[in-house]
Amino acid sequence: MHSLVFIKQVPDAAQVRVDYNTGTLIREGVPAIINPYDTHAIEAAVQMKDKFGGIVSVLSMGPPMAEDALRKALSMGADKAYLLCDKVFAGSDTWATSYALWAGAQKIVQENGPVDIFWAGKQAIDGDTAQTGPGLATRLDIPLVTCAIKIVELNLEKSYIVVQRLIEGGFETLQVSIPCMITVEKELNTLRFSPLPDLIRAARSKIHLLNSSNVDIDPTKCGLKYSPTKVKRVFVPSKRERGEILDVNENNIASVLFEKLEPVLRKMNKL
Repeated sequence: MHSLVFIKQVPDAAQVRVDYNTGTLIREGVPAIINPYDTHAIEAAVQMKDKFGGIVSVLSMGPPMAEDALRKALSMGADKAYLLCDKVFAGSDTWATSYALWAGAQKIVQENGPVDIFWAGKQAIDGDTAQTGPGLATRLDIPLVTCAIKIVELNLEKSYIVVQRLIEGGFETLQVSIPCMITVEKELNTLRFSPLPDLIRAARSKIHLLNSSNVDIDPTKCGLKYSPTKVKRVFVPSKRERGEILDVNENNIASVLFEKLEPVLRKMNKL
């Protein structure tokens, strides 16, 4: 069985601050981590390998520093790590990113054979669009299951998987054929601790570099210039005034609320 996990290196959101004068994120001094949802996708793929055998490949698009995220993935049990790194990818939106990752995936398939399950986190915490996974599924022309919270059954002989996914107000269970694309929630599994031998292996492993010279990719379909998404304006939401806590009881709640609302209602000509 071959699993391919798409991961992204992101700033640690818990330590990111906002410059309210410029409306931009202050990234200086903020450590980079694997997108938290993606770590659960890695864990899911490794669990499938533990049960059914095979290999787990991991692919990330980013600058050279993204190698750190890939080595972390290797320490979690992945077998091969690939970094898609090239200036032509800089500034890609989700549409262009899905194209570049799709092209990188084709190279990995050529080297390691067909992929049974493609995995990714449901979204990246620095963008929160949740568009790249579905975009990849569309380009790969395979079934898509989003927001997975449980793998119910995997049948490799009959080529299907049963997945429980989170939806508004509950969950639903889907059976789809494989190959397929699955994006995951954190509830899907519990992350394991990496033993020392895996940490050593990850530090010594080769990170396979992919770029426009060794991947069949059209440079006019990626990068900032060719991304259809255009940012018109970036702004920081205005600060809201703090509310007021009222000292009321069941006997005076109506009169206290009326006292507070009366001036507002008169201004609105409602009284």
